Amino acid sequence: MSSILFNSIGCILMTLASYIASLQVFRKFKKSWLNPLYTGTALLVTILLLCNIPLSVYQKGSSLFELLLQLSVVSFAVPLYKEWPLMKRHLKKIFSGVFAGTSLGIFSVYIMSQVFHFNQEIIASLIPRSVTLPVALTVSDGLGGTTAFTVFFVLFSGLFSVMLGPNLLKWLGINSKAAKGLAMGTSAQMLGASRSLMWGEEEGAMGCIAMTTSAIILSLFIPILLLLL
Repeated sequence: MSSILFNSIGCILMTLASYIASLQVFRKFKKSWLNPLYTGTALLVTILLLCNIPLSVYQKGSSLFELLLQLSVVSFAVPLYKEWPLMKRHLKKIFSGVFAGTSLGIFSVYIMSQVFHFNQEIIASLIPRSVTLPVALTVSDGLGGTTAFTVFFVLFSGLFSVMLGPNLLKWLGINSKAAKGLAMGTSAQMLGASRSLMWGEEEGAMGCIAMTTSAIILSLFIPILLLLL
């Protein structure tokens, strides 16, 4: 019992230390590719390799974070409640934009699967790549995907979108606050919502709304996707 407790405390402290150190680096240099979500993960993997800690041991010791990740899904109702007046004002724009973005994300997976001949496991892991991680893991599990693949695809998709998205919007001449927030929130989720907040309050609010709405829409697609897969 004491060994399990020691392992849990050690894994939790190691995870928190990696995140805090990465957060300090991000705050100092303020580069999107230095987001603690990525640098913290890389630092944690490095520590596990250097200390020769098996992945199975770390997973058991850090199970608390998995529980908190599942519970965090409930918190997605908060931005919808806080921004309800804004949602009512832009309801058609929000629904059409996020629905189109989510649908195109699923369709792009279908195109890639035809071109590269992905198997069902990879397809199921790829489909939820553009929604926030807690929902993506649930959707992937329901479709028969692999957790490790889904985490990688979600993180890579978010980093790719937040690095290229702002420049792409500028190149396309898109200046609408609502459109910019919706685009970033739908494609890059929490990273996109945080990036949108740097543009302004309305952009940040629309980013949060898009992040939550895209997760809801994808969840509604699950019965159809199960039939197709």
